[in-house]
Amino acid sequence: MFYLIAARSLNGVIGDNGEMPWGRTMPIDLRNVKELTTGHPVLMGRKTYDSIGRALPNRRNIILSREVDLIIPDCEVMTFAEVLNTTFDKPAFVFGGEQIYRLFAPYISKAYITVIEHEFEGDTYLPDLPGEWIEISRKHHAKDDQNAYDCTFYVYEKVK
Repeated sequence: MFYLIAARSLNGVIGDNGEMPWGRTMPIDLRNVKELTTGHPVLMGRKTYDSIGRALPNRRNIILSREVDLIIPDCEVMTFAEVLNTTFDKPAFVFGGEQIYRLFAPYISKAYITVIEHEFEGDTYLPDLPGEWIEISRKHHAKDDQNAYDCTFYVYEKVK
Protein backbone atom coordinates (compact mmCIF):
# COMPACT_ATOMS: atom_id res chain seq x y z
CA MET A 1 0.00 0.00 0.00
CA PHE A 2 1.38 3.40 -0.99
CA TYR A 3 0.52 6.77 0.51
CA LEU A 4 1.60 10.10 -0.93
CA ILE A 5 2.92 12.82 1.35
CA ALA A 6 3.72 16.27 -0.01
CA ALA A 7 3.66 19.98 0.67
CA ARG A 8 2.79 22.31 -2.18
CA SER A 9 2.07 25.97 -2.71
CA LEU A 10 -1.27 27.38 -3.88
CA ASN A 11 0.04 27.19 -7.45
CA GLY A 12 1.23 23.58 -7.08
CA VAL A 13 4.96 24.23 -6.64
CA ILE A 14 6.85 21.68 -4.53
CA GLY A 15 10.42 22.66 -5.34
CA ASP A 16 12.82 25.18 -6.77
CA ASN A 17 16.44 24.29 -7.55
CA GLY A 18 16.23 21.19 -5.36
CA GLU A 19 14.83 22.98 -2.32
CA MET A 20 11.37 23.69 -0.92
CA PRO A 21 10.57 27.28 -1.97
CA TRP A 22 9.42 28.14 1.57
CA GLY A 23 12.65 26.72 3.00
CA ARG A 24 12.49 25.77 6.67
CA THR A 25 9.86 28.41 7.51
CA MET A 26 7.09 25.84 8.15
CA PRO A 27 8.15 23.66 11.11
CA ILE A 28 4.52 22.64 11.69
CA ASP A 29 4.60 20.81 8.35
CA LEU A 30 7.90 19.12 9.19
CA ARG A 31 6.41 17.92 12.50
CA ASN A 32 3.35 16.61 10.67
CA VAL A 33 5.56 14.66 8.25
CA LYS A 34 7.56 13.22 11.13
CA GLU A 35 4.43 12.15 13.03
CA LEU A 36 2.87 10.50 9.97
CA THR A 37 5.94 8.73 8.59
CA THR A 38 7.92 7.60 11.65
CA GLY A 39 8.04 3.81 11.67
CA HIS A 40 7.04 3.57 7.99
CA PRO A 41 9.05 3.05 4.82
CA VAL A 42 9.65 6.29 2.91
CA LEU A 43 10.29 6.23 -0.84
CA MET A 44 12.12 9.09 -2.50
CA GLY A 45 14.18 9.90 -5.52
CA ARG A 46 17.89 10.62 -5.27
CA LYS A 47 17.38 14.35 -5.80
CA THR A 48 14.93 14.50 -2.89
CA TYR A 49 17.38 12.54 -0.76
CA ASP A 50 20.16 14.97 -1.76
CA SER A 51 17.99 17.94 -0.75
CA ILE A 52 17.41 16.37 2.69
CA GLY A 53 21.05 15.34 2.96
CA ARG A 54 20.62 12.32 5.21
CA ALA A 55 18.43 9.32 5.94
CA LEU A 56 15.30 10.19 7.92
CA PRO A 57 15.56 8.66 11.40
CA ASN A 58 13.26 5.86 12.55
CA ARG A 59 12.10 5.10 9.02
CA ARG A 60 13.08 2.60 6.35
CA ASN A 61 14.61 4.95 3.76
CA ILE A 62 14.36 3.67 0.19
CA ILE A 63 15.97 5.70 -2.57
CA LEU A 64 14.72 5.03 -6.09
CA SER A 65 17.41 5.01 -8.73
CA ARG A 66 18.24 3.39 -12.04
CA GLU A 67 21.88 3.18 -10.83
CA VAL A 68 21.93 -0.34 -9.39
CA ASP A 69 25.39 0.07 -7.80
CA LEU A 70 24.55 3.32 -5.98
CA ILE A 71 25.33 3.16 -2.26
CA ILE A 72 23.76 5.67 0.14
CA PRO A 73 24.49 5.40 3.87
CA ASP A 74 21.60 4.13 6.04
CA CYS A 75 19.36 3.73 2.96
CA GLU A 76 18.31 1.01 0.58
CA VAL A 77 18.58 1.73 -3.13
CA MET A 78 15.95 0.10 -5.35
CA THR A 79 14.53 0.41 -8.81
CA PHE A 80 10.85 1.22 -9.29
CA ALA A 81 10.17 -2.42 -10.28
CA GLU A 82 11.91 -3.69 -7.14
CA VAL A 83 9.77 -1.44 -4.95
CA LEU A 84 6.58 -2.65 -6.63
CA ASN A 85 7.65 -6.24 -5.93
CA THR A 86 8.50 -5.57 -2.27
CA THR A 87 6.03 -6.44 0.47
CA PHE A 88 5.90 -3.77 3.17
CA ASP A 89 4.49 -4.48 6.63
CA LYS A 90 3.16 -0.90 6.85
CA PRO A 91 2.04 1.57 4.19
CA ALA A 92 5.01 3.12 2.39
CA PHE A 93 5.01 6.91 2.03
CA VAL A 94 5.96 8.28 -1.38
CA PHE A 95 8.07 11.30 -0.49
CA GLY A 96 8.90 12.82 -3.88
CA GLY A 97 10.09 14.45 -6.00
CA GLU A 98 7.92 15.16 -9.00
CA GLN A 99 9.14 12.22 -11.12
CA ILE A 100 8.67 9.78 -8.23
CA TYR A 101 5.15 11.12 -7.59
CA ARG A 102 4.35 10.59 -11.28
CA LEU A 103 5.69 7.01 -11.24
CA PHE A 104 3.67 6.02 -8.18
CA ALA A 105 0.50 8.04 -8.96
CA PRO A 106 -1.52 5.01 -10.18
CA TYR A 107 -0.62 3.07 -7.01
CA ILE A 108 -1.42 5.72 -4.38
CA SER A 109 -4.43 4.93 -2.17
CA LYS A 110 -4.22 7.83 0.29
CA ALA A 111 -2.69 11.30 -0.04
CA TYR A 112 -1.53 13.62 2.74
CA ILE A 113 -1.09 17.05 1.19
CA THR A 114 -0.12 20.23 2.98
CA VAL A 115 -1.06 23.35 1.06
CA ILE A 116 1.17 26.30 1.91
CA GLU A 117 -1.21 29.18 1.30
CA HIS A 118 1.10 31.32 -0.79
CA GLU A 119 2.19 31.29 -4.44
CA PHE A 120 5.87 30.57 -5.10
CA GLU A 121 8.11 30.48 -8.13
CA GLY A 122 9.51 27.04 -8.76
CA ASP A 123 10.59 24.38 -11.22
CA THR A 124 8.95 21.31 -9.68
CA TYR A 125 5.22 20.65 -9.29
CA LEU A 126 2.97 18.14 -7.57
CA PRO A 127 1.27 16.21 -10.37
CA ASP A 128 -2.45 15.52 -10.36
CA LEU A 129 -3.39 12.07 -9.13
CA PRO A 130 -5.40 9.89 -11.51
CA GLY A 131 -8.83 8.63 -10.55
CA GLU A 132 -11.48 9.87 -8.18
CA TRP A 133 -10.59 11.10 -4.69
CA ILE A 134 -12.56 12.14 -1.64
CA GLU A 135 -11.37 14.53 1.02
CA ILE A 136 -11.54 12.78 4.38
CA SER A 137 -10.10 15.55 6.55
CA ARG A 138 -8.66 19.02 6.58
CA LYS A 139 -7.09 21.10 9.30
CA HIS A 140 -6.12 24.74 8.93
CA HIS A 141 -3.16 26.33 10.71
CA ALA A 142 -2.76 30.12 10.70
CA LYS A 143 0.70 31.60 10.35
CA ASP A 144 2.33 32.40 13.65
CA ASP A 145 5.70 33.41 15.07
CA GLN A 146 7.21 30.04 14.05
CA ASN A 147 5.42 29.42 10.73
CA ALA A 148 5.69 32.04 8.00
CA TYR A 149 2.50 31.14 6.09
CA ASP A 150 -1.01 29.85 6.65
CA CYS A 151 -1.33 26.21 5.66
CA THR A 152 -3.97 23.52 5.46
CA PHE A 153 -3.39 19.80 5.99
CA TYR A 154 -5.58 17.68 3.69
CA VAL A 155 -6.08 13.92 3.66
CA TYR A 156 -7.62 12.29 0.57
CA GLU A 157 -8.61 8.68 -0.12
CA LYS A 158 -8.91 7.16 -3.55
CA VAL A 159 -12.43 6.01 -4.37
CA LYS A 160 -12.32 2.28 -5.04
